[in-house]
Amino acid sequence: MSEVILKNISKLYSNGFNAVKNINIDIKDKEFIVLVGPSGCGKSTTLRMIAGLEEISEGELYIGDKLVNDIEPKDRDIAMVFQNYALYPHLSVYENMAFALKLRKLPKDEIDKKVKEAAKILDLLPLLNKKPKTLSGGQRQRVALGRAIVRNPKVFLMDEPLSNLDAKLRTAMRTEITKLHQQLGTTFIYVTHDQVEAMTMADRIVVMKDGVVQQIATPQDVYDYPANIFVAGFIGAPQMNFIDVILIEENDEIYAQNEHIKLKLNKEKHYDLIKDNYINNEVVIGIRPEDIHVEDTFIKSNPDTCFKSRIEIKELMGAETYAHLKLGEKYDNN
Repeated sequence: MSEVILKNISKLYSNGFNAVKNINIDIKDKEFIVLVGPSGCGKSTTLRMIAGLEEISEGELYIGDKLVNDIEPKDRDIAMVFQNYALYPHLSVYENMAFALKLRKLPKDEIDKKVKEAAKILDLLPLLNKKPKTLSGGQRQRVALGRAIVRNPKVFLMDEPLSNLDAKLRTAMRTEITKLHQQLGTTFIYVTHDQVEAMTMADRIVVMKDGVVQQIATPQDVYDYPANIFVAGFIGAPQMNFIDVILIEENDEIYAQNEHIKLKLNKEKHYDLIKDNYINNEVVIGIRPEDIHVEDTFIKSNPDTCFKSRIEIKELMGAETYAHLKLGEKYDNN
């Protein structure tokens, strides 16, 4: 079993800075979990505490059924892949992948078997005799992954492993890492600031901000049911639109209204909005870009959910075009 459990984990530095604040995460055996958030949110610090590279200030960390707070990193049965690959430039690909196994004094034939099995999985067999300087960024990252695979750890830890790659290579490596997880059937804990990586790779996402866990859920649930405004704005590209409104009740209908818009809300929401005393109060509504329509047929059939705006900027993305709209000006009817 390679379950990882964080119970009331905190990290407090000597200068008083509280980087991670009382987080609780139960990571299931063989799960691919992604810690995501902006820079400084505590995600990498959390990963480093799991790895044993940072001391835990408070709380308990379990790998399997074993409390590992005071266990050395080398004895935690984990493998970590870093952003900068951390390859030995004077060693070949084979020697880099075999390095940790040689330190363990494993038999040569066992080392050879493990290295070649990992190289086959990662399509590195033709590169085993090459030095890192002759490899592309994607190939170097695969070598770093291979060095982790040969150790056959209970848990893989990955700290922004794709951030140094170009956009095309990042997309390809996302797929490779997802396939690797499926092949190995091992627990993966992955840190990124890129919400696209989180959405496409994770079984569950842990969204963090200022050292606090904001939400833990599947990618689809985080997208459809964000826990708060931060999560709603952080997950999704382009991001959700937020509008300050007052909720009013007219003729058994509820509207979200400000000086520029008046939108009728779905009747399914009426009971909860009335029960929770939102009527005649200020709220923030969130609208996903894909839920804004400009087709004449939609506008004619939904007049109570329409508003006028000015298109300030259009960004052509190929299959899609992003339009930046501005509310709050008077427009003619043309």
